[in-house]
Amino acid sequence: MNPVIKKVTADIIERSRKTRAAYLARVDAAAKKGPHRSVLACGNLAHGFAACSAGEKADLAGDQKANIAIISSYNDMLSAHEPYKDAPALIKAAAKENGGMAQFAGGVPAMCDGVTQGQPGMELGLFSRDVIAMATAISLSHNMFDGALYLGICDKIVPGLLIGALSFGHLPAVFIPGGPMPSGLPNKEKSRIRQLYAEGKIGRKELLESESQSYHSPGTCTFYGTANSNQMMMEIMGLHLPGSSFINPYTPLRDELTKAAAKQVLKFTALGNDFRPIGHAVDEKAIINAIIGLMATGGSTNLTIHLVAVARAAGIIINWDDFDNLSRTVPLLTRIYPNGSADINHFQAAGGMGVLIAELLKNDLLHEDILTVADVPGMNSYTQEPKLHDGQLTWEPCPDASLDTEVIRSVANPFALGGGLHVMHGNLGRGITKISAVAEEHQIVEAPAMVFDDQDDVVEAFKRGELEKDVIVVLRFQGPKANGMTELHKLTPVLGVLLDKGFKVALVTDGRMSGASGKVPSAIHMCPECEHGGPLTKVRTGDMIRLNTQTGEVNVLIDADEFNARIPDVNSAKGHHFGMGRELFGGFRLGASSAETGATNLFVVD
Repeated sequence: MNPVIKKVTADIIERSRKTRAAYLARVDAAAKKGPHRSVLACGNLAHGFAACSAGEKADLAGDQKANIAIISSYNDMLSAHEPYKDAPALIKAAAKENGGMAQFAGGVPAMCDGVTQGQPGMELGLFSRDVIAMATAISLSHNMFDGALYLGICDKIVPGLLIGALSFGHLPAVFIPGGPMPSGLPNKEKSRIRQLYAEGKIGRKELLESESQSYHSPGTCTFYGTANSNQMMMEIMGLHLPGSSFINPYTPLRDELTKAAAKQVLKFTALGNDFRPIGHAVDEKAIINAIIGLMATGGSTNLTIHLVAVARAAGIIINWDDFDNLSRTVPLLTRIYPNGSADINHFQAAGGMGVLIAELLKNDLLHEDILTVADVPGMNSYTQEPKLHDGQLTWEPCPDASLDTEVIRSVANPFALGGGLHVMHGNLGRGITKISAVAEEHQIVEAPAMVFDDQDDVVEAFKRGELEKDVIVVLRFQGPKANGMTELHKLTPVLGVLLDKGFKVALVTDGRMSGASGKVPSAIHMCPECEHGGPLTKVRTGDMIRLNTQTGEVNVLIDADEFNARIPDVNSAKGHHFGMGRELFGGFRLGASSAETGATNLFVVD
């Protein structure tokens, strides 16, 4: 194993020794009780199977046939989740065929950042992860189940489902992806059209036509944002079936993989001889694998928040220094938009997860010895890909090497020597930057600040021509306590236009830019956030700021005594606390931890 990965793993194991042991003790105690419905009183059990057939009631009355919970994020408004509509029927039939049964235990909300981007509803987004985790726990709270299948795709949904699953860590679990939509308008062209609209050179009609050609059918968006980063993460942690993450929906292979997931989880219940509870599967090495995958693929910065919360749900303590150390060790092996021109379907065609995992394993950059949901535990099983032969699902070895070196490369010839995701630090606090799509000449910026407290104000200043200069936009009061830590993609076309005009441009904020952040250098997720008295509250328009994403330094160039003596500005986000349901989330904002500790209300965080 690579010595840096080995050391980071050892540090996390030691740091988490007490919390992990306490978590596993709870998991093991729950597992020893056996099938939980056997402890239900007759009235309880009768309620639990009242809607079942006579045969199903007889099966559930005993404790020898496994009952699998289906937890789904299905809704038919969102393209990524619409393909799940047929999954429960497929799962139930497959479970019955393989000696078990399944019940639809509950649905969880699924919102789309693509729909809410720049809208008030976006301010519910990050907290929806914790709502999903709680909804998952409620769905499983009836004690009727021996295992669970989780159906989810996008930004907050998969982390929320995973956190909820870990709260029932004694149950085996398999996650079922839905797959990406077929490729539409190339992402590079979509980005060009967005910038033309931001400049006022085309109208809304042309913009909507472009967007509709990009997002055009059921399935996940094809760019490599948080949704597809989630799918990568679940596979490299061994929670998907091998090679299943990026198979398009409504194809025979996709349906067979859904059926296979139902068959697989039945093998791992406590009723059999191969018990694999998810609480043991998601260990320190699995979490490390997720971070390594994030670095090797240039994935979403949102996972620097979500993975911290997921790990904590399993009693594991990670921090941004772990991400930074691994980023400087794991090379960037893929180019997927916004880090390149290819989309996720091109990545799949080039060899996909199987080629990527094989390359990491071959170079001692991934933990092989983790408990997965493949027939043979360990990551070697994930160097295979699923195929259909005469309607039968099989797994075959993946290609020996990338089929397109403009999309996937080897460790010997990477796109970059590091993963490009670094910790930022200095007198403006501590945050995250992602430079895998930032040209080297733009990675160091020194320019005067323009201070804003609302992203709409940045857009209006751009329209007035006030940003036509070297500038570092400082956008404050965007953290979880202020407004739920909304994503700020409305700024991407605006700042991209300025960059293309030759200006030195950067963004510093306590908000998020997420997986679709691209060519504009930034320091995001800055902690302490402004609502908590962070140093960005003392920055004034005209202050010189130096942002060096290569060394991870972000500083306001002012005498320390003068800067410290400044009176912080007060909260400017109060107008964001009502309307579109935001008033219901006051407790979430009040109790939210920092971005580095997962921006969560679910755990007591140091």
